[in-house]
Amino acid sequence: MKFYTLIFFSILSIPCFSQHDTLKIKHDSLKIKKENRFKVAGSVLANSVLSVPGDFSAMGHTISSDWKRTAIYTAGIIGLIAVDRHTTGFWHDNVEPNIKYSLPKVESSIPHVIGTDIYIVYPIIGLYAGSLAINNKKGQVVAVNAIKSLAYSYVISQVVLKTIASRKRPQRRINDNNPVEEPWTKNPWDFGNYNQVHLTHGGDATSFPSFHATSYFAVAKVFQMEYNNYWIPYTFVTAVFLSDIKSHDHWVSDLLVGGLIGTIIGRSIVISSRKQMAKKESNAFNENPKKFSMQKQLIPQISNSMIGLQFIGTF
Repeated sequence: MKFYTLIFFSILSIPCFSQHDTLKIKHDSLKIKKENRFKVAGSVLANSVLSVPGDFSAMGHTISSDWKRTAIYTAGIIGLIAVDRHTTGFWHDNVEPNIKYSLPKVESSIPHVIGTDIYIVYPIIGLYAGSLAINNKKGQVVAVNAIKSLAYSYVISQVVLKTIASRKRPQRRINDNNPVEEPWTKNPWDFGNYNQVHLTHGGDATSFPSFHATSYFAVAKVFQMEYNNYWIPYTFVTAVFLSDIKSHDHWVSDLLVGGLIGTIIGRSIVISSRKQMAKKESNAFNENPKKFSMQKQLIPQISNSMIGLQFIGTF
């Protein structure tokens, strides 16, 4: 069962939802196939490691580049916390009871990948394995960036922010008259309850922000930017998240802030990755410009906006 599930997700993970010109894709694929398989894989992994400082630099730049925007978002987060009892109560009473579907349970052989997480992790593994098999550099880059987004989400959201905030999770249902039972709370401002660093899911005072919302939206942002498609990645991760919504004991603000953090993480990884690859290509050209002598070829070009002729350069 595990084998067929992995194969199924591998097929789903083929990058068929990018919006690019057909002839250009064929041209780039032919160009990539000329490179050695191990050289391509090694280059992707090396770029991924070398871009790590740039990843965090891009995250910092997102926050510091426009302090007015950052202040507005911060005020918005405080506002969300202020109305959390009302919004979370509405969520408990009116939204969760109407979400009645669930995804088939699949046993995971990967440590700490539990529940519906497998529906996010397996497609990424399938994409990388499939791209490695056909020597597709683009797919490898996307898969590695998605894996990085999960790793960063774990460190930033699960380990650091949850520990700092130490916010208690909301009691279900928050609008009833039942007394509060530990470790739950009905007070949306119940922060600062530090007892230990929680390296795994769940635990007391680990509500803010939602790790799952952070990681899922980080992955979705990577796929959205890499393949220039919003609908498929965001619809998919939302469907996976909602299928197990009752196990996510969070305030509404936890979910929204987690999604915001995940978006910043995913966006920063893609930007940094592109800069690192451009830097490598520039350095290679400067070291041996003769190797990159370009020959232009006039071929028909069909795109979303025009039909005509275009010069394609080959190296």
